[in-house]
Amino acid sequence: MADKLVIVESPAKANTIKKFLGGSTKVVASMGHIRDLPKSKMGIDIEHDFEPEYINIRGKGDLIKSLKKEAKQAKKIYIATDPDREGEAIAWHLATILKEEKNKITRVTFNEITKGAVQKAIKEPRDIDLSLVDAQQARRVLDRIVGYKMSPVLWKKVKRGLSAGRVQSVAVKLIVDREEEIEKFIPEEYWNLYANLQDVESKKEFEAKFYGKEGKKQEVHSEEEMNQILKAIDKAKYQVTEVKRGEKKRNPAPPFTTSTMQQEASRKLGFTLKKTMSIAQGLYEGVKIPEKGTVGLITYMRTDSTRISEEARAAAKEHIVATYGEKYYENRYYKTNKEAQDAHEGIRPTYADLDPEDIKNYLTKDQYKLYKLIYNRFMASQMATAIYDTMAVTIDANKYTFKANGQMIKFKGFMTLYVEGTDQKEQEEEGMLPDLKEKQELKLKKLNPKQSFTEPPPRYTEASLVKALEEKEIGRPSTYSPTITTILDRRYIEKIQKQLSPTELGRIVNKLLTENFTDVINVEFTAKIENEFDEIARRKRRMEKNDSRVLWSF
Repeated sequence: MADKLVIVESPAKANTIKKFLGGSTKVVASMGHIRDLPKSKMGIDIEHDFEPEYINIRGKGDLIKSLKKEAKQAKKIYIATDPDREGEAIAWHLATILKEEKNKITRVTFNEITKGAVQKAIKEPRDIDLSLVDAQQARRVLDRIVGYKMSPVLWKKVKRGLSAGRVQSVAVKLIVDREEEIEKFIPEEYWNLYANLQDVESKKEFEAKFYGKEGKKQEVHSEEEMNQILKAIDKAKYQVTEVKRGEKKRNPAPPFTTSTMQQEASRKLGFTLKKTMSIAQGLYEGVKIPEKGTVGLITYMRTDSTRISEEARAAAKEHIVATYGEKYYENRYYKTNKEAQDAHEGIRPTYADLDPEDIKNYLTKDQYKLYKLIYNRFMASQMATAIYDTMAVTIDANKYTFKANGQMIKFKGFMTLYVEGTDQKEQEEEGMLPDLKEKQELKLKKLNPKQSFTEPPPRYTEASLVKALEEKEIGRPSTYSPTITTILDRRYIEKIQKQLSPTELGRIVNKLLTENFTDVINVEFTAKIENEFDEIARRKRRMEKNDSRVLWSF
């Protein structure tokens, strides 16, 4: 008979935790959720306070019997499911099926699967947080009602078997709206003029860009306008009128949140959201490392916080100072833009001394890539500011103005290790101008007029869609990957060279849903509901009966 029974979601997590606890402790896995709403009907009693009807998930009967047997034999039961709303709900459902052992049941959470974190959690158990459970149930109930109301419209108008979801449908709408914006876009002509100039003394050449006339900005929209400018500056003298020297500082990005990790893994590694989350889950649950055994290499990967523990901060300092030197370290604190959903840290390595290169041979190729990204991002977040020398020059050519900018890195700081990626096509170029002085004349080597046309907004990629969903407060860290995966699987959108485009089916579904459910399929409603879920989780709002929700008690 085990003194202690610890219940987690997955066998991998169970195997890692077993090694940290004594022989009298048994660790078993629930294999995710054990109860849910029925698939054959709505499962919500709308007439009686929206009471949900939970049933045991089909195929889990033997597992539930086994869990009940283990619970009966244990003196104390610790439910150690993930530290978020979904994990809290799984804990609540487990406690419900083990109701006969209610007095023995307690809840433990840890942000990282390391020996210290797990043992500390076992020593500091708590009650199940019903506010987090309520928030998860509110989402589940609302999503079920919305899905059951919308899906029949698609069956009737398009074909049976189609389904709709509250967040997924808004994501499809964003993609359809962007496609329509692209289709309606009318390109506008514009011209740029570049002057290749030479500093006579040093013989160094550089490029200056046309700015305007007499210091005032001027846009050029036609070849005729450009020819007038070229005529006006024909045989003009090019003279430096102003030189500004300065210093530019660049700070590192904060540690990863779920969404920024997904965006960077997409940009830099070409990973899909689903792949990123799957690999991160494995790194979190445990990897076998010689001398340390099986340990979780990263903290919990579903978070919207950039907070870092003091212990992790101290470990980062020690590593940075030892590896790069004192001047490369800077103690930094990052503010979370909005009140984070859960009291988690940002995503970081659990051991500062486990450098990606040192453990490369114990990881799969993809695990190594993602771990290195997370490790370097975290370390860089605690490193010194990068410093550039900058130079901005204004040049006159017969009262027409050209400008040139140059920069050269003076101190790399955090950029020694990591630079955040971007969705933009143009990257910041580095290059210093010659040592120019005011009133000096420059030699014109060549004028290069260039015709261009304005471009429509780009299609979303997985990374930029996650960024848009987060900015518009649609969904939360745990929902981005399943949302995009679902609408791809349903063939509402398709991926063409990493870009997301609506299919004909997606357009039809979007049109039907936006016409019939205007109040639901819109960004404002979805964001408002997400904020209300957050308020429930933070105990600022109860699940009111007259607000289409009910507070279910354990």
